Amino acid sequence: MITPTGSDRTVRLADFDTLTQALDFAAAGATGVNLFSLRGELVEALPYATLRQQARDLAARLLAAGAAPGDSVGLIAETDGDFVRAFFACQYAGLVPAPLPLPAPLGGREAYVGQIGRMLSAAAAVTLIVPAAMAAWADEIAQITPLKFAGPLADLPQAAAVALPPVAADDPCYLQFSSGSTRFPTGVLVTHRALMANAQAITRDGMQVKARDRAVSWLPLYHDMGLIGFLLSPLSCQMSVDLLPTGAFVRRPLLWLDLITRNGGTIAYSPTFGYELCARRAEAAAIDHLDLSAWRVAGVGGDMIRAAPLAAFAERFAQVGFKSSAYVASYGMAEATLALSMSPLGRGLELETLDVARLEREDLAVAAGGAARSRAFARCGPALPHHELQVRDADGAVLAERRVGRIFARGPSLMGGYFRQPEETARVLSADGWLDTGDLGYLTDGEIVITGRGKDLIILNGRNIWPQDLEWTAEAEVPGLRSGDVAAFSAPSAGEETIIVLVQTRGGDPDSRKALVDTVAGVLRSRHGVEAQVRLVGAHALPQTSSGKLSRSKARSAFLAGAFDVERA
Repeated sequence: MITPTGSDRTVRLADFDTLTQALDFAAAGATGVNLFSLRGELVEALPYATLRQQARDLAARLLAAGAAPGDSVGLIAETDGDFVRAFFACQYAGLVPAPLPLPAPLGGREAYVGQIGRMLSAAAAVTLIVPAAMAAWADEIAQITPLKFAGPLADLPQAAAVALPPVAADDPCYLQFSSGSTRFPTGVLVTHRALMANAQAITRDGMQVKARDRAVSWLPLYHDMGLIGFLLSPLSCQMSVDLLPTGAFVRRPLLWLDLITRNGGTIAYSPTFGYELCARRAEAAAIDHLDLSAWRVAGVGGDMIRAAPLAAFAERFAQVGFKSSAYVASYGMAEATLALSMSPLGRGLELETLDVARLEREDLAVAAGGAARSRAFARCGPALPHHELQVRDADGAVLAERRVGRIFARGPSLMGGYFRQPEETARVLSADGWLDTGDLGYLTDGEIVITGRGKDLIILNGRNIWPQDLEWTAEAEVPGLRSGDVAAFSAPSAGEETIIVLVQTRGGDPDSRKALVDTVAGVLRSRHGVEAQVRLVGAHALPQTSSGKLSRSKARSAFLAGAFDVERA
């Protein structure tokens, strides 16, 4: 039986010094974590009281396996009870857990073993905990990475009860690898103090959590939105949470909505593509068994927010109680623990439709009016309490509202730095605490609007071209293309920058493939006035981040390395 929502419980909204204190308090109630299978069936209900006891017992066993307080422990982050137990065992043992990704569905075993080996080395980990089904993989990883223990949680040596070390607010809490950290892994070191500051801002000020709330998630637990947003934050306010494996959502996205219906979920988040996938599946599936009327915080974050798919979701599911006013646009990153801003509750998406030409040539956010080219951007709310956001130009000067520049952030949720990478830390984090987020955007009425990633921006003949504009245009206007099928970036060619557009294809004869290339190039030429080299790649060839969104930087790196078997326009 699932753990209760706990409508009569006394709620503390993350006002703790450490994560262990938060679990100690939550253990006094009946709420907890519920783990579901790939088919959406309950596998394990784990009350916080049981989790606390099991974690403390396992803490002694981790220490007996050779780890010492302060050491890092790699955890392959399967969405199961063992990952949750191992993560909190590390907390009580004074160890620093580093959640690591699962193997990609179509990835090679050798490449994955090498990737995990590099991440473990970057974390200076002495221990690796894997799901039981990956025991053999642990042996392979241990052959290339010196470890004191590598294997499933059940294989840890038994140990007598020991005095567990004290845990302080400024101690490291966990190590979070940023999305796409594969070849040169970069670990974000987050303290208990930073985590609790962010959890409190999210639950108290952003979501305004009540006793009746319940969270439901399919997000991977090695990603910040999954780990902090839907494991650590719910625990910090004693909320029950229902966790569905990411693979279950990918195969059957409506399971997410089914779980919200069955268990009375009120809080759930997804990148835009998750809502888009649900709406697409619902075109051919009955949905009258769903009831989404209790869903009051439908968070959107983790990628660029796209208005059209979200409007389509709201329209499709309005008949089963979904309210578009539940949308909460958010902005954040692992370097800030998770969230930096959240739009006001009950407002839904508030969009700004801008003149693209002035955005590209003047870095100015001007209402589109009758402009030939326009694009809608979502307001992501003001900075969370005790946090600050600034927009600066290339020389570091703070810009006025509606001027587009680089976004900087400061506040108690920021990381202490990248783990054992002082030069990289100094590059993005100033002595007075300002983080260069690497994102571009502008402020309006005190709210942040994200326009793109600085490193992805295509600069061509004085124009700032947003790659997502090219991608979304092709996906929307070329028959047969779907969300995530297109990656656009610039690359050197004959001494100058050229726009490259990679397009995933699903077979076809030579004539149809050439027609697709010509169509995409023609659409981009007519809609954006750019000449692009369109190249076809195989189905599922474009790389993704840990949260399932397109990794444009990886696609560019792979292209430059000649990794794609491509056809050229």
